[in-house]
Amino acid sequence: MARIVLHKELFDYDAELRKEYHVICGVDEAGRGPLAGDVYAAAVILNNDALIDYLNDSKKISEKRRELLYDEVIAKADAYCVATASVQEIDELNILQATMLAMRRAVDGLGVHPDLALIDGNRLPQLECESRFVIHGDAVSASIAAASILAKVSRDRYMRELDEKYPEYCFSQHKGYGTKLHYEKLAEYGISDVHRKTFLKKLYD
Repeated sequence: MARIVLHKELFDYDAELRKEYHVICGVDEAGRGPLAGDVYAAAVILNNDALIDYLNDSKKISEKRRELLYDEVIAKADAYCVATASVQEIDELNILQATMLAMRRAVDGLGVHPDLALIDGNRLPQLECESRFVIHGDAVSASIAAASILAKVSRDRYMRELDEKYPEYCFSQHKGYGTKLHYEKLAEYGISDVHRKTFLKKLYD
């Protein structure tokens, strides 16, 4: 018999909120910390009856499992949107404001006006709907956990695409994070146009 791993408390959290807010969306980001690449955000409105085995904080799930969950989240979402803020916007605005921008773009791109947006973390983007932040929200709300999967998988795929364009940096291995390997490649090849200059001021100057 197949083993079922359902974090029902995440779905219960959303169900309780739906007693007051008919349409809720979860919002999460991926890629705030890396030295390279765009920052991603996703917004997800799950079907009220959706139950998704293994859905949890994307960082607690293997890459293979995340890829499987990505398809299931899309299939069981009433609406979803993945959006980005570019490396240039990160350098111009700072990473926090660029992340807020990506989140706002994700919610605006839903095509459905949510009654409440649940934002992972402790800051709120400026939205056209009511919003509240949920600290460690991807381990609290199913909607936020679903958004975390879409954001993380989308950004990892994007970094693999960058790896094909810039193979010398090994982006598919470290996803742009400041690993020993990444710094070794920066020392060897310098900074590319997909690196965040404000994150690498000492190298850039």
